[in-house]
Order: sequence, then C-alpha cells, then structure tokens
Amino acid sequence: MVFIGFISLFALDVFGEFNSWQKTALALFMHLIPSIALVGLLIVAWYKKRIGGVIFVIIGICFGFAFDAFQYLTGFLLLVLPLWIVGILFFISDKKTPPLK
Repeated sequence: MVFIGFISLFALDVFGEFNSWQKTALALFMHLIPSIALVGLLIVAWYKKRIGGVIFVIIGICFGFAFDAFQYLTGFLLLVLPLWIVGILFFISDKKTPPLK
C-alpha cells in the first residue's frame, strides 16, 4: 500500500498544467491508472497469495523495463525491488503454519 501511495505521488504533476478542471481531472485519471491497477491486483493478491506473489514479481519486471529501472541503481531500488519484496512476502505468507498445541 505504501508503494502504491508512492507511485500515486507522481500523478500530482498534472496540477497547474491545464486551464480547465475537466482536462486536469482527465490527466489525473490517466496518471493514476497504474495505481488503480495495482490496487486491484493487491486485492486479488490478498486472497490468492501464491498468485499475488507471481503477479507482483512480474509487475516488478515490467516496471523495470517500462521505466528503464534496470539501467540505474536508484530506479531499481525505488521501482523494482519493492515489488519483488512484496511478491516474495506473498509467497512466504502462503505457506501453511502448523497449529499451536
């Protein structure tokens, strides 16, 4: 959720670019599409943890190529690594723990 909030901050650059509120609202919606998609995938991952782990690792790879994050260490650390960590944590949380006696 923190990563989605971080990605959503980049949508705030649309304010002040357009004169009408309709154009600003449309531009804000267009910039928030990745965040909306990530929220939907997070909901799926919350209930299907193994599928969520795969999805977030694949999204990390896609973000890496889409934003050229594999070329720079900071891009990798900010955009790819958090998604991979989330995916791995979903995999770990999917393992069944034995009941306490």
